[in-house]
Amino acid sequence: MSTDETGHGGAKTPHSGGDSAPGQELLQLLTPSGERISHPEFDLWVKDITDEQLCSLYEDMTVIRRIDVEATALQRQGELALWPPLLGQEAAQIGSGRALRADDFVFSSYRENGVAYCRGVDLTDLLRVWRGNASGGWDPYSINMATPQIIIGAQTLHATGYAMGIQNDGADAVAVTYFGDGATSEGDVNEAMVFAASYQAPVVFFCTNNHWAISEPVRLQSHIHLADRAAGFGIPSLRVDGNDVLAVMAATRLALDRARRGGGPTFIEAVSYRMGPHTTADDPTRYRDPNELEDWAAKDPIARLAALLERKGLLTDGLQQQVKDKADTVAAQMRRGCTTMPDPQPMDIFKHVYSTPHSWLERQQDHYARYLASFGDPAGAVSEEGAR
Repeated sequence: MSTDETGHGGAKTPHSGGDSAPGQELLQLLTPSGERISHPEFDLWVKDITDEQLCSLYEDMTVIRRIDVEATALQRQGELALWPPLLGQEAAQIGSGRALRADDFVFSSYRENGVAYCRGVDLTDLLRVWRGNASGGWDPYSINMATPQIIIGAQTLHATGYAMGIQNDGADAVAVTYFGDGATSEGDVNEAMVFAASYQAPVVFFCTNNHWAISEPVRLQSHIHLADRAAGFGIPSLRVDGNDVLAVMAATRLALDRARRGGGPTFIEAVSYRMGPHTTADDPTRYRDPNELEDWAAKDPIARLAALLERKGLLTDGLQQQVKDKADTVAAQMRRGCTTMPDPQPMDIFKHVYSTPHSWLERQQDHYARYLASFGDPAGAVSEEGAR
């Protein structure tokens, strides 16, 4: 069964268990040509979005695409070891990221740089891991977003556990976990959904179906829509056009509201497409039909919103210049932060391993310091913070 249709159509009410039906329709509020589609149920979730906010969403998507282009260039120039592009998935990340509350907690994969931007991540922190300067880019509690998970699907378990903690605390925050279509074949994701369903934990499973798990097409690993898999766990699901920022926002808001009211988890499949490589170490031309790429380029999420703004008379020269200036400023700031990032010192490896002093680690630190000093460079063996 194909999973790439993005035509006109509404969506069924989220379903689960015995009253679910396979092949639920794709939620779409904005066509590739920029036509706004009215939907009696889901219009309610974005009725407050003003023209100013539409322009802001357009800016967000343009900025994170510019971040992506700049980071890719930095990698090609030898400033980063690797970079996972998000090209083509801007609407899925911005539409969902801007739906979150400050006290919600995000557990993402390595590709959700747009969500990190929405959470207010420092641009330099976004690059630390990829430059090899740190094992984690930022303090998770400073922006309520865990550092990106490299192990495929492991973050879904972390999110479910965190959501169960929210539940025990009696709070109404929500844990949101992002992963790709390939991760749905991992045991961690399935185990997380078992626990989330059993405890009715306030967690949203946000699956970006970009059609390629590295070089394996989604049709190979699933013969039904990924959203329809959730019914087997008793979890309601939504299947949304992931290139439609309004539809993504509506679906995410609905799922968040359901979780806050004690309704348990929701699975969202955002149908999108990875326009670039899996990472900068990948060559998609070896396994992907160029015609497929051309078809999806016509459904570009930024061009789609731009077409809506043009229909509404909002896509002025002034707005476009403002957005370009913001994107260029952000890119320059990120490049400057990357190229001026200080190299880690040898003893920094002992920092932030434990939250309290640990004799085992202190012994290793002492041995390593004496080893470094044996080369006649005692300065290299000194660390102001030590193992703290």
